[in-house]
Order: sequence, then structure tokens, then C-alpha cells
Amino acid sequence: MGQSSSTTAEVNIREFSKSMSDRFLSSPIISRDAVEVAGDWDLSSNIPDECLAYVFDFLGAGDRKRCSVVCRRWFRVEGQNRRRLSLNAQSGIFSFLPSLFTRFDSVTKLALRCDRKSVSLSDDALILISLRCRNLTRLKLHGCRQLTDLGVATFAQNCKSLKKLSCGSCSFGASAMNAVLEHCTEKCKQLRKLHIDGWRTHRIGDEGLIAIANHCSDLVELVLIGVNATYLSLSAIAANCQKLERLALCGSSTIGDAEIGCIAAKCMALKRLCIKGCAISDIGVKALGSGCPDLVKVKVKKCRAVSSEIADWLQECRGSVIVNFDVVQDVALDTTVGDYGMQDDVVELPTMAGQVIVEDASTSNGRLALFRTKLGLFASRNWWHAPSGGGNFIGNL
Repeated sequence: MGQSSSTTAEVNIREFSKSMSDRFLSSPIISRDAVEVAGDWDLSSNIPDECLAYVFDFLGAGDRKRCSVVCRRWFRVEGQNRRRLSLNAQSGIFSFLPSLFTRFDSVTKLALRCDRKSVSLSDDALILISLRCRNLTRLKLHGCRQLTDLGVATFAQNCKSLKKLSCGSCSFGASAMNAVLEHCTEKCKQLRKLHIDGWRTHRIGDEGLIAIANHCSDLVELVLIGVNATYLSLSAIAANCQKLERLALCGSSTIGDAEIGCIAAKCMALKRLCIKGCAISDIGVKALGSGCPDLVKVKVKKCRAVSSEIADWLQECRGSVIVNFDVVQDVALDTTVGDYGMQDDVVELPTMAGQVIVEDASTSNGRLALFRTKLGLFASRNWWHAPSGGGNFIGNL
């Protein structure tokens, strides 16, 4: 019987480490006696910059920061090879940006966060970042309320390699997102996942969703919260996004039986469907009895016109499908405080090509957080995943 690949790899690594250690200690440059009496001598001086940077990649954020202040060389190597960076995005950061991105000139994943009580960075700062970091692939914006559609649009024009954009408690709207769709990652043809949180603001409607349908043919997951989509936009998404597997429709008064019927008839690849707080009835649920042939899970919550009888009927009709119904009659959507607040992170599939997440600034007062809590969309992740352990996709930048 031969050894497994993992066991063979471990043996090879151990042998390689031992041979390198013996070679290093037996080198005429550094003897065993020299190591013992080296004192303050820099034993890393013979290690190439590339190897030193490779070692830094295995360190956590805290250890990496401490290593960067050991000596000037480590400071330089650590900065030039840092790929991830998180900054306190207050307005005063503007004057420090040139020096920051002179040191960190290889950043591809950037997080900009500002607390509620502070004034965030402006369009000028974001544009300057886009000019210094043209190779950005991921950007997370949280609490950047001074950013406008113009600033985000200019950023998108400069950072065409962007594949993932996460926005929370920001004030820009649909035109900024349209600019991202237009300019980034070949017009977002590789976009796989899209969350839009527009609770009570309705900034993104049919026009924006149709643009998404036209640009994002590889979309796999779509979550619409508080977005008043209609048959027009959902039919465009169903027709153009043939790979759509996960769909959540939450808190929309315009999504009814006709829209669910459209999804059932056209979304052939759909595997998981969540409907919460929408104006559907038993008629819409019946459409799922014969539609979406690959469906594995249906979740219906807070839809007052849906009866318990139709849940039993759907379970009997689609025996292999997991049916999760929370039947509520004559009760308004409950948004009382729960155990979870708004989750700042976003979920990411292991080899996700792109992502856009949109939240409106009005959600900063907690209404969206409460709505999310009761919907259980982000507080409970298990409805997305199959028992075999499908992609768990929220991750920090």
C-alpha cells in the first residue's frame, strides 16, 4: 500500500526543513559557534527579501505589526508585501494617504471603516486611494457617509480589477452601484453573489435590477431586502441569470404570486429559495410544486396569506425538498430587538470571483439590523447550506 499524498507531503516538508537547517548551520558563513555567540547580530541578513515576506504571510495581524518594527529592513519588506489593510476612515486620514500607500504599495484588499460619531473620509480621499491602489480586488466600506455617487463612480473607473465590494451604512445609491457594474471586472461578468439591503428607502428598483440581469449572467446568489422588485425585473433576472442557485426575497410589498410564479417557471437551476414578509399567498406557493426542478429547500416566513395547509401540500408534492414555513396570520412584521445586531462581515464562497453588497445609510439607526434579526437571514446561515457542507461564504477583507 502506498502512502497518502498528505502523508508524503508532510515527510517531504520535514526532510526539507532538516536539510535546510543542517545546510544553514554547516555553512562557512555561519557556524554553530557563531550562532551561540551571535548576540545582536541579524541572523536574517542572509535570507532573501522574498523568503522573509513569505514567512510574514504566515503571521497574524498582531505578530506581523510587531515584526515590522524589528528593523528597517523588516519594516520595508513587510510593507511592500502586505496584501490586506484595514484603516480607520475618518476625514483626518486624507493627509496620511500618500505616505501610507507609499509603504503599502501592494495592497489588493482594503477595508475602510468609520464609526457613527465621526466624519468619514470624502470623495477626494477615495479617489486618491483609487489612484494609488489600482490593483485593488476587494473593498469594504462601512460608515463612510460622506462618500457620494460621484466618488464611488470615479473609484470604479480607476480600479477596474475590483471583484468584491461590500458597503454598509453608506449614503451613495443606485447610480454608484451602476458605475461599479459598468466598470469593474469586465462589467461584472464574473459577479457571483449580490446582496442589496434597501429597507424603506427603495433606492434600487426595477431599473437597477434589470441592469444587474444584463451584466451578471454568472450570478449564483441574490439577496433582496426591502427592494420592491416586480415581475419585470425578476423575469429579466430569471431569464439572464441561468446559474442562479440561491434567492432570498425579503420585506417587499411588490413581490406577490405572479413574481413567485415567474421564478418557479424560469429559474431552472434554483436550489434554495427564501421568502419573508412578502405579499404572496397559497397560489404563489403552489407554483413551486412543479417549478424549479433542482429545488432542495424552501423557506417562507412572515407571509400572512400563506396557510399551513399549503405547506403540508408542498411537502407532500416535493417529498425531497426541505420545507420550512412560519405561518403568521393577521400579524404585522415583527421588528423587535433580538439577540443579534447587524453583522458587518459578508459571506464569501472559497473561489468567489466577485461580490457587491449595498446597504443604505438610513439603516444606521438600527431598523435594518432589527429587520435582519427577525428575518434570520444573517443571524442564521444554515438555510443556505446543504447537509453536505456547501460553501460557507462570509469573510473579512
